[in-house]
Amino acid sequence: MAPRRSWIRRVLGHRTAVAVTAAGLVGVLLGAGTVAWRTGALPLATSDPCWDSLSEGSVSALFGDRRLEVEEQELRRGPSVASLSYGQCRITSYEGERARRQAIVRVHQLDGLYGKDGHAWPAEFLSSRMVALGRDLPGMVSATRAWLALPQSCVGRPGRMGGATVVDVALGEHDFDAEFDFDREDQAAMARVIVDAANGVIRDLGCTGTYAAPGKLPDLPTWGDLRPDSFCGVKGLELPARHRKWLENSRVGGDGGAARTCDAGQDQRARVRVSTVVDPTVSGIYSLQLRSGGAAVDGTRGHGAISPNRAVYRVECQTGPVVMTVETVDRTDGADFVKDLLPGYVRAETERIGCGSVDVELPTP
Repeated sequence: MAPRRSWIRRVLGHRTAVAVTAAGLVGVLLGAGTVAWRTGALPLATSDPCWDSLSEGSVSALFGDRRLEVEEQELRRGPSVASLSYGQCRITSYEGERARRQAIVRVHQLDGLYGKDGHAWPAEFLSSRMVALGRDLPGMVSATRAWLALPQSCVGRPGRMGGATVVDVALGEHDFDAEFDFDREDQAAMARVIVDAANGVIRDLGCTGTYAAPGKLPDLPTWGDLRPDSFCGVKGLELPARHRKWLENSRVGGDGGAARTCDAGQDQRARVRVSTVVDPTVSGIYSLQLRSGGAAVDGTRGHGAISPNRAVYRVECQTGPVVMTVETVDRTDGADFVKDLLPGYVRAETERIGCGSVDVELPTP
């Protein structure tokens, strides 16, 4: 076999990248015009992509030996008080002139004050496809998504309505549910990439310390037959009879991580989702919804909010605030699923995680 070309040579194989290298770094104004991008090959053959973080081994594991184009945004907070983004990096692989794979690496603080991250981010990065990265790695990974929180000693503690500052990686535009033979390899590659990227960001921000390489990862969650007497694998949680015809299988991911999430539906297609977020620096993303996400929900401990398609409930546990969510993923004939399941789910989950029993009282119509 011919030796694998280094990632920098693969980038330099593209004529646009060569032109960019000859011209130096190119600044492209964004929004108010304060953040610059550099495109193509990074300064000669000395830098790795994405803030000098991703090694040749990490890049090759994810993209193989294809030609690459890299677009990298400078890492710094925007001038707006509400700005939570530090920047992002995009790597696209090509076979000939056809784009084959694209990974987007972002650095940003999770938002609970303005509600930016209350829906889309958990749907992608706390999904039932995710597993924990490891005991000493505060993040999660699947075959197409990964995230890792930066140390608070580097970026500071999140505010009361904020969340952790994270590096996340998305492979592809959507987190498809289809399972492939190469998912295990991609999961390992994504874990390697997210740890490398986080360490590079820590270094770029002028902080010290690094995360260790991830160890053996849990198996990726798969779909299985749903058990209505222990819905989503939660002992004591019974699925109401009127929802059993249209919920036939389920998938549970995230045990031991920041969030345990279960999708349930038909034909391995999610129709409803329940999630328990135990990481206090992540549960803050639901702050806005707890305040104004629907009718107020009271309980023997904690508080929440409920709307026809989603309910969130927050309770203080020994480890800090825990947030439980019950929601419909698509429009289904289970219009009452959220209110039917919320009281039982909160009660069973608080008992499962050792937080005592909590009784929820739904608002009167």
